[in-house]
Amino acid sequence: MQRKASGKNVLLLFVVTMAVYLLMLLVTIPSVQSYAPDTALFDLSPTGYTPSQALSLLESLGQDGRSTYLFPQLAIDFIYPGLFAICFSLMFIWVYSKRVRSDSKFLYLAALPVFGGIFDYVENILIIRMIMTFPDVSKGLVSVASGFTLLKSAFSTASFLMLILGFLFLLKKTSMGSPQKVIPPKPKGQQGA
Repeated sequence: MQRKASGKNVLLLFVVTMAVYLLMLLVTIPSVQSYAPDTALFDLSPTGYTPSQALSLLESLGQDGRSTYLFPQLAIDFIYPGLFAICFSLMFIWVYSKRVRSDSKFLYLAALPVFGGIFDYVENILIIRMIMTFPDVSKGLVSVASGFTLLKSAFSTASFLMLILGFLFLLKKTSMGSPQKVIPPKPKGQQGA
């Protein structure tokens, strides 16, 4: 995976990922939100939601709003988590491989965005289930969906924070005039610590 984490690949994937994100942020989410302007959508509730909040949102959206939530919003949101997971994992590896040895266990943290993406997919599936079963949405379904929304938010936030930290370290190193170098892995006979 480290070989795929070149600056060019990361930049290209970042542009594609951000294009999809901006499409949701500027077009599809506002379209859904227009049906329930005073209520946060499930995807935009990082602290989760209660069964009564979920039912209130689904009721406020109405049939047309629920249909718009299913398509195009959730259809596009099935593209974004995969892009996010790959892009931010490669970006993490690209940034931190300039600071740590290539065999460092620290690079395992590149899995944070992968888990964030997985939790986003599960959240989306559960949102679809809530929309399809409305008005008979079970409290258990809402609780599980809310839990995955929390997990998605936590892992996505951790991913962003780790990347910001990595870029700050990279900037600090660059601004101090020291050349960027990759620290090679330990020879096989010296591994273990």
